[in-house]
Amino acid sequence: MTDPAADTLDASMGALDSVRRLAPGRAITIRPARDGDARRLAQIYNFYIEQTAVTFDTEPQTAAQRREWMSHYAETGRHRLLVAERDGTVLGYTASSRFHQRPAYDTTVETTIVCAPEAVGLGLGRRLYDALFEAIRDEDVHLLVALVTMPNAGSAALHERFGYEQAMVLPEAGRKFGRWWDVAWFVRRFP
Repeated sequence: MTDPAADTLDASMGALDSVRRLAPGRAITIRPARDGDARRLAQIYNFYIEQTAVTFDTEPQTAAQRREWMSHYAETGRHRLLVAERDGTVLGYTASSRFHQRPAYDTTVETTIVCAPEAVGLGLGRRLYDALFEAIRDEDVHLLVALVTMPNAGSAALHERFGYEQAMVLPEAGRKFGRWWDVAWFVRRFP
């Protein structure tokens, strides 16, 4: 189990050392999420809720809660939810979500990637963002925003690789595991 008081978010991912990693080289498919994925998406997300400050959610999610969350996405339009799957097992997901409820924000979407702990390091983040950006390329999207709990060198590097720039940091924006966490806002004009 991860020590919640670890000095960095990267260190909190040390729990992955004890998780058996997937063997590389098998085919990975990226596809739109479907109802049957809800249980697995909850399982993946719950690891990060319980073990890290990657998300500021603090209570584990049920499959029903994930299904309700999934209902905000479609196979067309700005708001997509894609999963990476291998041999029938979902390994991670990416989403382009509504950034804000006010209508003038409609062309701004918040993006995210979450990989199962055993799939970290397989290059899924790059593949998922490639697929997501291709899926929304012809949609009316002007700005991508990603919120990253800091420190998190891996997520920062992934977003910078895709042309995001760090726009600002909200110091001590969230409290989890008895400590304050900064949140960096990364932005990218799209496409």
